[in-house]
Amino acid sequence: MTTNETKTGPRARAWLDVPFSEKDQAKAHGARWDPAAKRWFDPRPPTPGLQPWAALPDVPDLLPGEDRSFGSGLFVDMIPRTCWFTNVRTCVSPQDWERLRQMVFARAGHRCEACGAIEDRAVRRWLEAHERWSYDDRTGTQTLRRLICLCSPCHLTTHLGHANVTGRADEALTHLRRVTGMSDQQVSRHVDEAGRLWTERSARTWHLDLRMLTAAGVTLRRPEAPAQRSRTADRSLDRTRAADQSTAARPGG
Repeated sequence: MTTNETKTGPRARAWLDVPFSEKDQAKAHGARWDPAAKRWFDPRPPTPGLQPWAALPDVPDLLPGEDRSFGSGLFVDMIPRTCWFTNVRTCVSPQDWERLRQMVFARAGHRCEACGAIEDRAVRRWLEAHERWSYDDRTGTQTLRRLICLCSPCHLTTHLGHANVTGRADEALTHLRRVTGMSDQQVSRHVDEAGRLWTERSARTWHLDLRMLTAAGVTLRRPEAPAQRSRTADRSLDRTRAADQSTAARPGG
């Protein structure tokens, strides 16, 4: 059995690594969705039109140097402003990001690692891969330490700064109280401390260390220089705000 096939009954699945943004294209070429595995596959391999999405070898369940105890639970963990919109997803190809997502979701049993929730399309709750970072003030290095599976409400709470920008802070804080059992006073202190740390870290630029991925055989796109990351954050934030204002202006929006 090859690395891109898994036994599912009498036949083996020829899995595909299809990014969400390309699912309609893959489906048009004959790709089919396996709801149990939550993954696309080629029903009649090898289908020529599906070769661009042929699955690459799986990444290991534990990435080299990864610490799965680092950053456990639900807490506000705001990315410094100078690092916004530059992350693992922007530094790897869509297909490699799909490989990483599939691994993270599978090893978590397709449950949020912070609250235990499963994906539920009816209530628009999704599972998302999130990065846990460490910051070395001495070297100015932002290092990837772990990838974690979070549901969309936990992910929103984690990125409270983005929740503030998009007008969803109350929703995020309500979820934080429910999952952690914190009192209003405890939440307030927690958010204040997270904000202090965010302000301190946002006052400088950071070098990105993604060696955990390259050691697993994932090829990185050329990373932006630290100063360029800050400019990218400003441009992306402006686009996000404009999109939110446009949505709010629509009838029924």
